[in-house]
Amino acid sequence: DEIPPPPYRSIVGGPLVTCKVCQSRIDISGKKDQHVVKCGQCNEATPIRNAPPGRKYVRCPCNCLLICKSSSQRIACPRPNCKRIINLAPNPQTALPVPTNVPGMCRVTCAHCHDTFLFNTLNNALARCPHCRKVSSVGPEFARTRAILFLILGVIVVCIAIGVTAGTYSTANHKGGMFVLYVGSFLASVLLFLRSVYYCCMKVSLVDGPV
Repeated sequence: DEIPPPPYRSIVGGPLVTCKVCQSRIDISGKKDQHVVKCGQCNEATPIRNAPPGRKYVRCPCNCLLICKSSSQRIACPRPNCKRIINLAPNPQTALPVPTNVPGMCRVTCAHCHDTFLFNTLNNALARCPHCRKVSSVGPEFARTRAILFLILGVIVVCIAIGVTAGTYSTANHKGGMFVLYVGSFLASVLLFLRSVYYCCMKVSLVDGPV
C-alpha cells in the first residue's frame, strides 16, 4: 500500500514532501487539506494524508495512484493505455469467513468493480456484488439463455398480437375493448424484447475457481 511521505520544511520555510515517483520536491503550501498532490515534474499524484476510513492507496506499475476499498482484492487501472488488473493481498483483519463444503460455491470476479466475492453457481440467478452492489451474470451462459428465452417469448407474443389484430379488426369498431387488447399485446411484446436486450448487454463476471 502507498504510505504518505512525512512532510518537512525547506530552507525558505514552506512545507515540502518528496514525490513517490520521481523523488522531486513538492510544495504543499495551502494544500494540507487535500489527500493527494500532483507533482509538477512527472504529473503523478503523491498522498500527503492517510487515506479516508475504509480506503487505501495503491500505486499501479504505470505510476497511477489509485484509491480503493480496504477490503478490495483486485482493482483495475483506469488509464486507457494501461487497464492493468492489480491483485491485492487480502487484509487478514477484514477477511470474512469462507464457507466450506458448500456445493457450487466459487470465487467470482465482479465485471464492474473487479473485486472478488463468493457466489454459488448452482443458483439459477444473477449475482449482486457485495462491494459495488451491481448485478452481473456469472458466466455468459445464464445471460445468453435468458436473452434467447425473452426473445422467443417476444416473437410469440407479437405473432399472437398480429394474428388477433388481423382477425378481429373488422369487428373492433363495435367492441371498444379490442383496442385495449391490441395495445396490451404489443406493449407486452415490446417489454419482452427490451428484457432480451437487457440480458444481451449485461456484463459477465468471471469464475476464478472453487473455494
